[in-house]
Parts: sequence; structure tokens; C-alpha cells
Amino acid sequence: MKLRKLAGVAAAIGLSAALAAPAAYAAPDQFFPVLAYRTGAYAPNGAPWANGFVDYLKLTNSRGGVNGVKMSWEECETGYATDRGVECYERLKGKNGGATAVQPLSTGITFALTEKAPIDKIPLITAGYGRSESANGAVFTWNFPLIGTYWMGADVLVQHIAKKEGGFDKLKGKKVALVYHDSPYGKEPIVLLQERAKMHGFELQLLPVAHPGVEQKATWLQIRQARPDYVFLWGWGVMNSTAIKEAQATGYPRDKMYGVWWSGAEPDVKDVGDGAKGYNALAMQHGAEPNAKVIKEMLQKVHAKGQGTGPKEEVGEVLYMRGLISSMLQVEAVRAAQGRYGKGKHITGEQMRWGLENLNLDQKQLDSLGFAGVMRPVQTSCLDHMGSAWARIHTWDGKKWNFTSDWYQGDDKVLRPLVMLVSAKYAEDKKITPRTPDDCKK
Repeated sequence: MKLRKLAGVAAAIGLSAALAAPAAYAAPDQFFPVLAYRTGAYAPNGAPWANGFVDYLKLTNSRGGVNGVKMSWEECETGYATDRGVECYERLKGKNGGATAVQPLSTGITFALTEKAPIDKIPLITAGYGRSESANGAVFTWNFPLIGTYWMGADVLVQHIAKKEGGFDKLKGKKVALVYHDSPYGKEPIVLLQERAKMHGFELQLLPVAHPGVEQKATWLQIRQARPDYVFLWGWGVMNSTAIKEAQATGYPRDKMYGVWWSGAEPDVKDVGDGAKGYNALAMQHGAEPNAKVIKEMLQKVHAKGQGTGPKEEVGEVLYMRGLISSMLQVEAVRAAQGRYGKGKHITGEQMRWGLENLNLDQKQLDSLGFAGVMRPVQTSCLDHMGSAWARIHTWDGKKWNFTSDWYQGDDKVLRPLVMLVSAKYAEDKKITPRTPDDCKK
């Protein structure tokens, strides 16, 4: 009798174990820390990016994850401060099986984490920001400035004004003022613009603005006195709208102003309204995309179910799209890594690096993900960590952003020598042996 009971218990335990087995062996989630800033002077710009970023992870999970593997995340508030960003990184990097990748959303935080990433073996994705020289994957083996760097953006702006003037030779004797956030972010384009100024003979005026950028009267007094032909704005947060208001107050034409892609979103111009009419900015491929297929799917599968991270009204706006695209790029890197290391498997940080170095998002795949008309193909390699160098201009008409230029591609003849020079200096200073094409085959 006792033996029969024990056998029954054993059978029940075996059945329970068998039923539990799929859950026990299911791949853990891919964990992504979200370094966000929803408070402080930069919150109006930081929040929509974070909302788009997290919403795309939710949409990915609603699609079934990546071959069944779901995405998980946890936010940490940085306030756009470098020290707090590093604290967030340290707090989250080991959670939930370890970070798959980290997106700092700050050039200052990127600089601080660049030497930590190789030790922790966690890729840094810095889509449209960070260190421009990190496009060289031979030296910066864990940094990925996907689809754009500040040198590329500055190069496109010079190409655009040259086209407006009738050719690069027409830039000789012109004046270009750079109004920039006095931080690693704002200083990034200077070396490229100085190089272009030497090449084409235009005068470059450098005008730093202290954090957070609400006091610019002295800056715009200098602009009124110098009367530059063009103003490039490298601002963030309240600095952008303040600059446009000061331009209006001093009578500087907004149609002669060109912002980088972090100075060309709805929070930068909405409060100025018609006063910002004619103001131009780089579009980091995308602009406001309310009619994109991915946005319609987002509204249907996430927001209609009350699961949206932020307000429905911002879905499809410029910074929301920026966060969404940054999220998509990391999700697709997971998919690429699974293609090598096993579909449906959890991807480590090292495997994620391989995925990021082997992204190949052709137009067909982008279209299938809902990004038709939003962005161009992206293809990275072991040595090319940017993968795409395209941008265009959009202009504020007083109510909305409209594309006003064709596509421009960063000029590799200008960009590559600068990337190689500065990255080589970094490698020398840090005693790094750059990877070779043969190393990339390993």
C-alpha cells in the first residue's frame, strides 16, 4: 500500500516536472536599462524619447518578442547629469541576467561609460550622439553611434548651405556662427566645422552657451553685431526655444538658422509658434511620422489598450520617433545575434556586440517592421559602427515640421580621415591595439 502511494506521488511529481519544464527552460528576457530624464531642465525633450523607446519594447512583446524571447527594461532617472548616469549604469548593468546593451542618451554619459563597456562587455548604442570617432569599430569595439554622428550631421549642414549658395566655392568669405551647448555634446561638431571652414574659406564663430541655456542675450548680441550668414544651433532642451526667441527679438532671420537633430523637435518650436516659422533643423533620417505604419500599429496594439508609456498625442512626433527607432535598432540587433547563436535563445552582451556589428536592415525588412518612408537601410560591420550616414532638412511652418530637402549623405572623403585620425590618437593614449579585418573574422 505504501509502495503504491509512493509510486503515485513519484508519478505526480514527474508529471508536474514535465509540465513545468517549458517554463523552466524558457529563455530569460533580454534586459535593457533605460537611462532616462523625465525631470529637470531637459525633461520636455527627454521624456518623449523615453516614451517612444519603451513603447517599442512593448510593441515588440505584443508581436511575440524576438522568436519568442521577450524584452524587459527598467528606467533610471539621470537628470541628464553624467554622474547620475554612471550611477544608473552601475545599478542596472547586472540586473535580470545582465544588460543586453545600454543607451546613455547623453554624450557626457557616453564619454564616461566608454572605458567601462569593454570591461563589462556591454555594448553602448548611441544613435545620433556620443563620440563621433567611435564610428571606427577597430578602436571603439563596444560603441555603436548608429545612423549618425555629430561630425556627419555638421558635414550635411555645410553641404546644404553650400547647395543654397550655389556651390562650395560660394562659401568663401561667408560667416557661420555655431551656438552650442557648452558640454561634450555641444563641442562635438567643432573639429569638423573647423576642417570645412579651412577647406572652403568661410569664417566660423564659436558661441558657447552655459547649461541649461536660458540666458543667451549676450550670445545674440554678438550675433547681431557679427551678422553671420548662417547660424548652426547645437542645443538641447530649453536652450533651443530660448535661442529661437532671442533670434526673433534681435531680428535674426529664422530661415538662416539650422539646428542639429536634437534642436529640431516639437518642444523646441511649439511655444514659439509663428515666431519659429522658417526655422530649419536636421532630420536624423526621420521627422514627425504620424502616418507611418509602425505608428498606426503602436496606437492599435499598445495605446488603444491603455498601455502607452506617455500621452497618445505625442505618438509619432519627432523625439518619440527618435526613441522608437533607437529601440528598434537594438531589438533588431538581438534578432541578428539570434541568427548566429540560436533563434529563441537569450543573447549575452558579447553576442549582442556581434549582432550590432552585423545589422543588415534593408528596405524590405524596414518596411515589414512598419518603417516605410521613415528611414533608409542600415548596414554595419566590425569596422563600421555607424552603418548609415544619411540625413535631410525639415522646416517648421508655424504648426508642423515639413521636409524641405532631398537626402544628403555625409562625405566620407571628409569624415573618414578625421575619424581615423582622432580614433588613432585615442588608441595611442589608451594603449589599444586596433582590430584588423582578420580579427573581425574570428
